[in-house]
Amino acid sequence: MVAGLALAAPMILAASRAAAANRRLRNRRFVVCYDRAFTEAVNAYDIAVLDSDVAGLPPPRRDRLRLGYISLGEVHGGRSYAAALAGDGVLLDPSPVWPDARMVDMRSPRWRDRLLDEILPPVLAAGFQGFFFDTLDTAEALERQDAARFAGMIDGAAELARAVRRRFPKRPVMINRGYAVLPRIAGEFDMLLGESVRSTFDARAGTYSLVTDADYRWQLDRMDEAYRRDRRLRLFSLDYWDMEDLPGIARLYAEARERGFVPYVGTFDLTRIVPEA
Repeated sequence: MVAGLALAAPMILAASRAAAANRRLRNRRFVVCYDRAFTEAVNAYDIAVLDSDVAGLPPPRRDRLRLGYISLGEVHGGRSYAAALAGDGVLLDPSPVWPDARMVDMRSPRWRDRLLDEILPPVLAAGFQGFFFDTLDTAEALERQDAARFAGMIDGAAELARAVRRRFPKRPVMINRGYAVLPRIAGEFDMLLGESVRSTFDARAGTYSLVTDADYRWQLDRMDEAYRRDRRLRLFSLDYWDMEDLPGIARLYAEARERGFVPYVGTFDLTRIVPEA
């Protein structure tokens, strides 16, 4: 179901300095797809974020960037390394969003060492050129939940990102949101993804809708702040919409590109590729 886009009045906001600087990338094609069975449709995209366990990734091409998905703040029980992490004692409570995943103590040296030595190298060996890091927002959520128990979690998340850059200095890294962590890691990553910048999916209601104007402006400001800290940063956006509403998808793409983002508009589960009109 779709709510809001067809009836919403255009939102008038001045383009940020970050967006203006990123207009040189506006024609790049970007996709996020977590279907583990590789589809040839991905080859049409310049930059793709894929599940790091995807099967049959073709040999890398110089004109294509493939980033393997890694969740830094939460680990799904289906990951091959989940049992080892449980044995390490670094897994915390179940995720409030994804019950099959557990949050990770990002301060733990054991998590850092397994990430650097056992998890990331196979991603590169599988043909990915770099990494996409998700769930850094979990660090801030945990510190807010219990400041005493989870003190230093944001710093722990930042140290993970810095450790990756030290170990793999030439590998491109994209980070999803993580706005509380970003000031501590300026220059340690290459691309920033804003998720649900303009539109989102409400799992409880089963509907797609625009975010509020306040939330929209808040995320634009956070992305602009990140760019001001690192003028080399490239900005991407991921929004969610009903794949049957082609005019709505086209409007979301047009607005994101006008702001200078490299955008993708997908379905809530990100297992199907929704082409840009």
